[in-house]
This record gives sequence, C-alpha cells and structure tokens, in this order.
Amino acid sequence: MKRSREEYERGLPGYHDPTSGYGGAAPAYSALTLRIWLAALSVLLCVGAAILFAHYGIWWETILLSVVAGGCVADLAWVVHRKRRGEPG
Repeated sequence: MKRSREEYERGLPGYHDPTSGYGGAAPAYSALTLRIWLAALSVLLCVGAAILFAHYGIWWETILLSVVAGGCVADLAWVVHRKRRGEPG
C-alpha cells in the first residue's frame, strides 16, 4: 500500500508494533532522532576501537569491529532515509 507524504508527516501509529491497539494502549511512534544519535555514536566507537586494535596488531578484533561499523553505517543511512521521507521522531 502506497502511503502519502501527509501520512508520514503525521506519523504512522503502531508502525513496527504488532501488538498496537491491544489493551487500550496508545500507539507508539518511532524515535528516529534518538536512533540517529545512537547509530552515529556506535559508528564512531566501532571505528575508534578498530583503529586502536589495528595499532596493537589484534587483527581479528579489527575486522570484527569494521564489520559491525559497516552494519551501523547501513542502519544510520536507513534511519536518515526514513527521517527525510517525513516520518516524525
């Protein structure tokens, strides 16, 4: 189902909550700004730790943290895409 820009700007109640509406609970809205800050912080920490481990020659940790940092960059890009699309949060 194609949604309009107005629906995204207003917010999508219960967007990722399969139990929304049960028991009289109010629908939840996504906290996209918080997710952007957390993803950016995790990218910085993973890259910093990977550089530190590379300096000490612990290569398996460097590779692992580089892969995790790549996943965090992908998450950050997706959340920024959702925010630009007009979803509140």
